[in-house]
Amino acid sequence: MAALSFGHLATATPPFLSPLRLNINTPCFHLGCSDFPFTASIRRNSCLITLSYSNKSKSRLQIEKEREFLEQYGLNPDEFLAHSSPQRKRRKGQAKTGENARQEITEEPKRPRETHKLLQVLAGKARRKKLLSPKGMDVRPMMEVVKAAAFAILQAAGGSPASLRPGRWLDLYSGTGSVGIEAISRGCSEAHFVEMDPWVVSDVLRPNLQWTGFLDVSTIHPVRVEDFLERAEQFAGKRAPFDYISVTPPYMAVDYGVLMNQISSSSIIGEDTFIVVEYPLKTDMLDSCGCLTKIADRRFGRTHLAIYGPNWAQKRRKSASLLMGLS
Repeated sequence: MAALSFGHLATATPPFLSPLRLNINTPCFHLGCSDFPFTASIRRNSCLITLSYSNKSKSRLQIEKEREFLEQYGLNPDEFLAHSSPQRKRRKGQAKTGENARQEITEEPKRPRETHKLLQVLAGKARRKKLLSPKGMDVRPMMEVVKAAAFAILQAAGGSPASLRPGRWLDLYSGTGSVGIEAISRGCSEAHFVEMDPWVVSDVLRPNLQWTGFLDVSTIHPVRVEDFLERAEQFAGKRAPFDYISVTPPYMAVDYGVLMNQISSSSIIGEDTFIVVEYPLKTDMLDSCGCLTKIADRRFGRTHLAIYGPNWAQKRRKSASLLMGLS
């Protein structure tokens, strides 16, 4: 049996009938009630209430009677009955633990990202070598039919239909690196890859460069494209502008007008630079990018391909196409 003291209640009013209908005009009165596990000593000017309780579980009726008794004396039952029931705290803790456990069960663990080999190098030194690409839609590589058309246009515009002119290639939003790798395989002397996803760099891009044997002539920049364009000389050195630039961003993640403006005002392009841009349907692309003009614009379903280059390249491309048609 335990006892808890709840303090003194001041009663400064004249003698009156208590809430239990007891006359408390006498100087001192002792109350013992069989219906309640309480004992109370009541004096004229003050009242001391002592609550005794058993550690055994109580019935709902007993708890309601205790609450009613405390409320009649102006006490908050929640304050006192919460202390008088240690099991209640344990039940609350168990319920909370169970709720947290249910939440943990409902949260699905993140699945590890996986790769597969669906891409391949189309031509050149690494022809037919398979390349890794992520499963799912996290990274969307350039379709092979689009890639083949882009390099055919570049080679014809450069005056060498069989291969690319030697030069430096910049692969923006590189992802798997398939475009830059294709460029090295077809004759470029080096390539720079800009990709900000650490997992793609470590598990996709770098293994592809190692597998094709192009890691030594490649530089990976794990930064945002916007940051690279702002500080191109810091990342790529103070050498001449790039000879080729490929732009294959996630369609819904960029504003093409802002992006092309950043590229045109950057130090990465020069008078003889070629730019390959893959863009979605219903996107307006300008006829020029800085000092470069649009020399080709092709559609492949929902994907469009725009190529910008110097004025002399457009004349060479037309001449090459004419010679191919005669042969």
